[in-house]
Amino acid sequence: NARLIERYPDCRFFEKSGAIVIGGFPPETGKISVISAGTSDIATAEEAYVTARSMGAAVETHWDIGVAGLHRLLSKIHGLRESRAIVAVAGMDGALPGVVAGLVDCPVIAVPTPVGYGASFHGVAALLTMLNACAPGVAVVNIDNGFGAGYLAALINRIGQGREENP
Repeated sequence: NARLIERYPDCRFFEKSGAIVIGGFPPETGKISVISAGTSDIATAEEAYVTARSMGAAVETHWDIGVAGLHRLLSKIHGLRESRAIVAVAGMDGALPGVVAGLVDCPVIAVPTPVGYGASFHGVAALLTMLNACAPGVAVVNIDNGFGAGYLAALINRIGQGREENP
């Protein structure tokens, strides 16, 4: 990190995800949300945030709003409903994306993580739950693929922008 900062003084390091941005972010457009079920999911969620911001999306983040404390999610629902896409990162039982998709009318990109106790099987349990979500509008990326989720959300954000500009 120190060598990069020395060579690129305008770089920004995101400690939780290990992502580095050189040259700053482009202007913000549209709106997506990146949420994590628990604090253990933040590294992958931050990777999605950095990726989407690098592609010009305005990104709202909410960490630790999983379904184990449903009131935390419900207190953020108004802002989530204003999003063009939502990246929902969760380990354990992987329930967050399906619950969110049942409450909003935009695409939800589900990202399983390998965190959690019990029979998480290194993220496979969360992955299978997300693949089996019965709420419509859920797309699933691979375990810990915050980059892919952030990229997809930013592309969806761009499509939404084009529709507003060219009705």
